[in-house]
Amino acid sequence: MSSKEAKVTHIFLKTAHGAPMEPVKSTNAITGEGLQNDVSRGRKRRQVLVVDTHTINEFGLSPGTLRENIILDGQSLSGAQRGTVIKVGNAKLEVTLDCAPCDYLDGIKDGLQDDIEGKRGTLCRVLHGGVITVGDRAIISE
Repeated sequence: MSSKEAKVTHIFLKTAHGAPMEPVKSTNAITGEGLQNDVSRGRKRRQVLVVDTHTINEFGLSPGTLRENIILDGQSLSGAQRGTVIKVGNAKLEVTLDCAPCDYLDGIKDGLQDDIEGKRGTLCRVLHGGVITVGDRAIISE
């Protein structure tokens, strides 16, 4: 099993569908549920959206624009395999699938939906709850 290291640079919560992303310094990840106070909490496989800084920078986006919950710096998440575990803070997230680009993205930047295919981010479920804080180290184990 190989592992890579990254660092949490941003955390965002969606408090309501369509509402602006709310930046926070830390959040509670709840086992099998998602992030406390996030609208995606309770979904089975789409609880947390994790994006890397490379993607944000490559497309000239501001943090939170992709409606991501967590941004990691130091490792690309593109192509992360289902079942990959991301230990972040004292929580563990499990990769469930790539986040497919949607029409929302073309409203941000014309052509973004097509351009970002395969790089939108990684959807995860919370395997083990805990606190996740900006600045935390993340260990990605495949």
